Amino acid sequence: MTRTYANDEQYERWYAECCRCGRCGPKSGRWPDGYICRNCADRALRTRGTCPECSQDRTLPGRRCGDGVAVCTTCAGFSQTFDCSRCGFEGKLLGGRLCERCTLSDRLTVVLDDSTGRIRPELTPLFDLLVAMERPASGLAWLAMRPGHLGNASALLQRLARGQIPLTHDAFHELQPWRTIAHLEELLVTSNVLPAADKYICSFQRWLPGHLASIANPEHVKTIRLFATWRVLPALRKRAERSNITPSVRRNAADQIKYATAFLIWLDKCDRTLASCRQSDIDAWYAENTEYTRAQVRTFLTWAMQSRQCSRSLSLPAGKISRQAPMTEDERLAALRHLLLDADVPPLLRVAGIIVLLYAQPLTRVVQLTVDDLLRDGEAVFLRLGDPPSPVPEPIASLLLNYIATRDNMNTATNRASRWLFPGRRSGQPCRPDHLSALLREIGIPVAAACGAAIRQQLLEMPAPVVADALGYHDKTTARLLREGGGGWNRYAAGEHGTSP
Repeated sequence: MTRTYANDEQYERWYAECCRCGRCGPKSGRWPDGYICRNCADRALRTRGTCPECSQDRTLPGRRCGDGVAVCTTCAGFSQTFDCSRCGFEGKLLGGRLCERCTLSDRLTVVLDDSTGRIRPELTPLFDLLVAMERPASGLAWLAMRPGHLGNASALLQRLARGQIPLTHDAFHELQPWRTIAHLEELLVTSNVLPAADKYICSFQRWLPGHLASIANPEHVKTIRLFATWRVLPALRKRAERSNITPSVRRNAADQIKYATAFLIWLDKCDRTLASCRQSDIDAWYAENTEYTRAQVRTFLTWAMQSRQCSRSLSLPAGKISRQAPMTEDERLAALRHLLLDADVPPLLRVAGIIVLLYAQPLTRVVQLTVDDLLRDGEAVFLRLGDPPSPVPEPIASLLLNYIATRDNMNTATNRASRWLFPGRRSGQPCRPDHLSALLREIGIPVAAACGAAIRQQLLEMPAPVVADALGYHDKTTARLLREGGGGWNRYAAGEHGTSP
């Protein structure tokens, strides 16, 4: 193994046993309690609070003799200071004895320079957003990530500052790698540099050109582009105007394009075109494929017949509806008990799972909740799902309040002041419901079955209109579920049931 030092004398000069962790590593310096390694020094300098000795709010890198409690540099007897030479902030110092925030500000000033020695005026809100993040070290790491790579943030910001990338959504749809570009685009939307746009529509428009480029037949490209332009994209925009687009809706739109392409390729192998497609070809395709594939191609064929791309006399077989096995009440209560008592389950999953199991909320609505939907009235806690808000019993109320104080993804510019109950990693966005569903499934909570079991249990205890008002459901939905469960009004006690208790 090649040594990182030339001789034993250099080893003694550069390396020592850390007084905190006990491991031998590169020296960061000599503190009152001994030599300290870089990792322990960084961790100590990021510890802030009220010093137990002098009661001042400061960085607490020192250790009190005897009990090892964290104290400030003055009380610990440090001979050095950790004050930023520019702003005076006490903490970890980088080059020029600057704190991480001042260093981040300098690096952003360089990459956002519009070649005139100043930040491009349109990007000033983005600069302010990034500099104000809770953990500037995350911003520095983001700027330094993948040097020389297409996805390097510094290089992309430089191109933006110099006008090489137009400040439009369409320009971002043509860039790669898409994950880095999508993150930067959302930061620009959050800082109001770009107008707000549905991220899933942007994602679909970013994906579509790459898919079209992978199709070899020019006629197929033309047909698929027409299908996307006149059927898939308008449907997505109409859905966005009506309600939030979910990841499953975005995935379904892409699948319609992919399976339509596969159908055209299959026709080509059968020496057919879309215009010459016959009923026997449709029947053969349906016989060879799954129900999901048939449903996606059905959308394409319906559009093709309406736009006269193929014969309007074709008949499409009806689809089948499959339903998941329901969760029993005993299984629902066992899942609730597991989430309430198992402290090893991450708080995010405990809170999200309990809202599903107790209040019958689908994850697409759970992720849209904000901290403002949790209401306090003295000692009582309520969750605003419908009208009136639903009461939150103990110990669930304490769990919710503790979770809000320690939410994830709050330390970077992405969601620095987020009001989402479940902040996501993307700028200004909550958690993805499909990602949350997968995590809950891993701990044994099937979300769809759990939601169905919860709403049916509510209907056993309260009239359907009351459940609809309290949980934010349409009254026709609760009435249908009541009929499917074999319930009726004669199951409830006599009295006034028109309003929620």
